[in-house]
Amino acid sequence: MNFFCRFFFIAALLLVCQPASAEKRVALVLGNSNYKNAAVLPNPVNDAAAVAATLKGAGFDIVDSRLDLSAADMRRALRDFADQARDSDLAVVYYAGHGIEIDGTNYLIPTDATLQRDTDIYDEAFSLDRVLLTIEPARQLRLVIVDACRNNPFAETMKRTVSTRTVSRGLARIEPTTTNTLVAFAAKAGLTALDGNSKNSPYATALVKHIATPGLDVRRAFGFVRDDVLQATGNRQEPYVYGSLGGADIALVPVASTPTANPQSETRRDFELALQVGHKDALNAFLAQHPEGFYASLAKLQLAKIAAEKTRVAATEKARLAEQERARLAAEGAQRRDQEKAAADAKAAEERRVAAEKTKQAVQEQVAEAE
Repeated sequence: MNFFCRFFFIAALLLVCQPASAEKRVALVLGNSNYKNAAVLPNPVNDAAAVAATLKGAGFDIVDSRLDLSAADMRRALRDFADQARDSDLAVVYYAGHGIEIDGTNYLIPTDATLQRDTDIYDEAFSLDRVLLTIEPARQLRLVIVDACRNNPFAETMKRTVSTRTVSRGLARIEPTTTNTLVAFAAKAGLTALDGNSKNSPYATALVKHIATPGLDVRRAFGFVRDDVLQATGNRQEPYVYGSLGGADIALVPVASTPTANPQSETRRDFELALQVGHKDALNAFLAQHPEGFYASLAKLQLAKIAAEKTRVAATEKARLAEQERARLAAEGAQRRDQEKAAADAKAAEERRVAAEKTKQAVQEQVAEAE
């Protein structure tokens, strides 16, 4: 096989072996526990760590996990993640910590917030709309998971600058305006979520159990999360999902594709079996099954190698017998004419033996080069 044949064969193999382009999945995971002006929340950092580990284990391309963020830290995290989401197919944001609803708008609260008055929310916290804006460029699915429906101490202590401004328990219902966008709350709008009695909340425990199930549509995954949380809390907490998707299933983790059978691999397997047998009948049977292609060429070279070896063995034996006959006639003092004929026969047999050796060597080199 010459250089160009080898080159194009290797190039073809490289093209066949290139993986199909996969969806780019990115996630930002935030957990706030150590509030400076409110009681410490025990679970959010644990919940965030569990969710981040789950998404990393599920093969997300980027999982940016950050804990106990100040307002500056949260602003930087959202800005950085916007760059990651810009060329993504699926973008997920998970937030665990304090959240508050004022006049129908939901806010996520950094650890350094004071919120002495209701208007401080605009300077010290981040609206849920700001988070949705961060992941808006994602092409296929935008998902925000808000585990921030806890009973919020800021709502009880902040001063009201306008008597008509409402500050409610839990979070407010939201209707995403961007297509293929879901917002999942740990508890239905207006209700609070429970931290539970373990290091993870019932909601986070159910999340890590279901959201990374390969091939499971995200809507069904949150349905299973809802069922688990209702059961774990004695129906006191019901998670809720807002937004809608189209008719196609969308899974956070795709099912691992089964490799398509490669005809070239099957041909190679058959060729190697025939080669192990090492008999021309096996190679001829292989050629009957695979008459064309690269391995057919190798099989033909192997047959030529077997034939060259057979010719070499026969020529060597004939040369040996011819030399033996010449020596016998010389030893017995046979007539000169008979001795000359025997010498000529021995010389011709030796030349054929040498030629057979050279033919075998040439075929062996061809086989080695092709392989």
